Amino acid sequence: MEFLKLSAKPRTTKGNSPARALRRDGAIPAVIYGPGKASVALSVNVYDLEQALKGAGGRQIFVDLAIEGGETRKAMLKELQQHPVSGSFIHADFYEVALDRKMRVMIPVTTVGKCQGVEMGGMIQIIRRELEALCIPSEIPEMIEIDITEMDVGDSVHVEDIAVEGDVELVHDVNFTILTILDGRQEEEEVEEVEEGEEGEVAEGEEEAAEESEAD
Repeated sequence: MEFLKLSAKPRTTKGNSPARALRRDGAIPAVIYGPGKASVALSVNVYDLEQALKGAGGRQIFVDLAIEGGETRKAMLKELQQHPVSGSFIHADFYEVALDRKMRVMIPVTTVGKCQGVEMGGMIQIIRRELEALCIPSEIPEMIEIDITEMDVGDSVHVEDIAVEGDVELVHDVNFTILTILDGRQEEEEVEEVEEGEEGEVAEGEEEAAEESEAD
């Protein structure tokens, strides 16, 4: 797992007015906290944060957070708040991580291979696009690949079917389904049956209305 470099400055002011002033200058309020350590108020440059997001490519973001006048702390971007209308960043939370301590992370799921079930008219239904894992930061997989080459219509992959390398534990209470191969033709038949049923109900309703009109 790569730690991206990100600079931050200590922040001594709090409240809406100082936060707006930071945003006008191209920065946002932030905070870093972690086990056994007091939280520290910071500010980070929005452009630098955007570059870190691009560098992560949609994965969980880990940074070497270089605090001006202080130390560099390894952290995970825990939460990034955005404005509900404009979508602009308004606050960032960083959680300090220890390289020798396991932590919970979400790992994206991807499929590889040409599925024979799909070749026969089936469809892939991905139920879980991320899996929760427990591992140390240096062993966090970038993604979990599931080979679907030999899967046929009706086959499924469950969490206990997944083998991961290193000291990585997939967190789960039940053996839930990650993906399955559906019968595409059956799905089409069910849709057609529903449409025919709806048409029949309309026709029956029109027939009843016509009979009442004739009786009048």
